[in-house]
Order: sequence, then structure tokens, then C-alpha cells
Amino acid sequence: MLNSPTPTPRASRRRSARRLTAVVFGVLAMALALPGVANAVPVTVIPGLPPVEIPAIPGLPTPPAPSTPEAPQPPSSTTTEEKPADPAIPNVKTETGYIALADDNTHTITWWHNGKVVKKMPISMGSDAHPTPHGVYYTKEKYRDMYMDSSTYGVPVDSAEGYRTYVEYATRMSWDGIFIHAAPWSVNQQGRSNVSHGCINVTTEYGKWVYDNVPRNTPIVVRNTIGPKYQNS
Repeated sequence: MLNSPTPTPRASRRRSARRLTAVVFGVLAMALALPGVANAVPVTVIPGLPPVEIPAIPGLPTPPAPSTPEAPQPPSSTTTEEKPADPAIPNVKTETGYIALADDNTHTITWWHNGKVVKKMPISMGSDAHPTPHGVYYTKEKYRDMYMDSSTYGVPVDSAEGYRTYVEYATRMSWDGIFIHAAPWSVNQQGRSNVSHGCINVTTEYGKWVYDNVPRNTPIVVRNTIGPKYQNS
């Protein structure tokens, strides 16, 4: 029986080097065929041998990193909502410095003091069945609270059109029963439609403001109603 010759250490190193070289060239060939692995991390080629680092090959494109699409942004608004312009101050004389304009087209009463707008209020004036006469009124006495009833202008309280209602902050505008007063029951109509029996309805807050601030003999101009022209009384 023949014994195989024992390889010398030098011969073993040569064989390992040849095997390592073959593996390196094989990996390089794969890198040329697959650009995505051109920049591979160190690879362990042969068990027991140190890892072989494959260098990057110049000229091969690097795949771009995946990008995350940006979330769509809502368009920015460069416009601002414009406020309605103030109406022109009525050309009437005032001895109190105050002037008011109640305009049925806008359902708003605007107050001026010494030529400057100091307050704007949504209002509800007389309904189509009881329209507020248009013209120039002058404020008279004031009532912190009172009862209003239809008998003051000839309609019995117990009739179909009659009423008797408790109100607060009432400022008289005429001697035939027209006031500007707090009317919390018509807040939803104020600024939108007319539901009163001829008075100017405002919120309790605005009724109190008129009661506290507007002197007697202040002109209130009522404009654009379907009622008849008011005859000063």
C-alpha cells in the first residue's frame, strides 16, 4: 500500500492562494453582470480564511436610494374675506352727536357718534303684515322694562292679532308705539328677516347698549322698508 506524500506548508499556501484568486475573479465577474452588487460589503469566501473585501468598480452607476413622496399640501389662500363697507352717514341734524341708520336691505342698524361708526347691530323690523314706516324718528323716553300690548294701536289683546309681551331695554321712537328694544325671541331672525309688529328688535345686549348710551332726541333714520312714510309725531 502506497502512502500519499504529505504536502509541504509552502505548497498548501500556493493552492489556497490560487483558490482565493479564482473566487475573487468569480465574484468580480458577478459584480460586472449585476451592477447592484458592485459595492458589496466584505464577503467570507472560504471557511477559515479572512473575508475578502470587494472594491467598488469605477464607472458603474449606483442605484438611487428610494425616495418617500411628499404629502400633498393644500393650496395656500392669499385672499381675505372682505367686511361690508360702512354705509354713508345720513344727512340729518343731531343735537346729541349720535345718528342711527336702520336699513331694511341689510337688516342692520348702524350708529355714529361725532361722525364715527361706534356700533353695528343686526335687527328685525316689522313684518310684511306690520311693516315699519320709513323716515326719520327721534328717540324719546326709555323703559328698563315694560309690557307692550296691541291695544295701544287699536288691536284688542284677546284678538287673533293681539298680544301682550314683556320686554326689556325699550327706547321709544314714536308716540304711536314704535320702539327699539331687546327681543331675545327673534334673535334667529335678526339680521335676516322681519318678524316684529313694527318695532326694531335687537338682542338684549344691544338693547341695553342703546338704553345706556343713546340720549333723548337722537335721530334714527329707517330706510328701504315697504311701510308708508313716517309722519313725525
